Amino acid sequence: MSSLSTPATGGPEPLLLLLDPAARQTDGESVRIAKDVLSGGADVKVAYPESPSELDRVLSHRGRRRPVVIGSDLALQRVLQALHRQRELGSDAVGVVPVGRPDELSASRALGVPGAPVAAARAVLSGVPRKLDLLVDDGGGVALGGVRIPGGGTRRPVGRSSGWRSLWAKLAAAEQGTVLTAAEARGEGRGETRGEHGSRLRVEADGRLLVDVHRPVRAVQVTLPAGEALGEGVLEVVVRTPGALLRARAASVSVVGRGFGYEADGHPVGPVRARTWTVHPGCWGLLLPAA
Repeated sequence: MSSLSTPATGGPEPLLLLLDPAARQTDGESVRIAKDVLSGGADVKVAYPESPSELDRVLSHRGRRRPVVIGSDLALQRVLQALHRQRELGSDAVGVVPVGRPDELSASRALGVPGAPVAAARAVLSGVPRKLDLLVDDGGGVALGGVRIPGGGTRRPVGRSSGWRSLWAKLAAAEQGTVLTAAEARGEGRGETRGEHGSRLRVEADGRLLVDVHRPVRAVQVTLPAGEALGEGVLEVVVRTPGALLRARAASVSVVGRGFGYEADGHPVGPVRARTWTVHPGCWGLLLPAA
């Protein structure tokens, strides 16, 4: 059950602090420091959502409070996904204080969020919002930076991972997946999807065929471009096949197969039979240091 508390301090911008349960286990000291800094500069409520439904409820009842995520990239991804589902993604810029293992924070740091808890908390209090793009799929999922489909199938079990210590993530891991039979998930039977050299996938970019099922695929990478292309409403797709590397830019990319898993921001999803990703330019805001 979630717990809400309101410190006595006030501030011009009321905040809703969303603590990933895993963050307190990973680095409780950083969580405490972040809470102290934020409570010293704003009126805050602290929530500990323990399921996707609780996260939805807390966000839908936040009023004027700005969401601030204290946790990993996955925690931020889950909050953005909930806001997208509630059609509130662009209503207010989101703050982030990254807490977790280094491999769980790569997306936040790539976006410019300070790694130290004090600096990240100060960016929430006095930073400026920056509009950013987001990958949104037709299953209701989002990705901050990219999606990868490994050609030989995921090495770890699809839909779960020992690294996912957040309870929300464990409970919501199958939200975007299509249920397959055990044989289909293993690639058995007629039309086997995974061969010795890769998966059998059909990949299209804006309706243009890049590769069909007769050609093995070793990997598919879908990413949001950086630099000048940011905000142009395009994504970059790279398809690796034996002996070739195919690249394209498009507004959307579709992948079809008999059953494939993929990773969104490094976290496993699926297996699914089909998925389409579309870039939503400048659809959400992130508080970053003013300098």
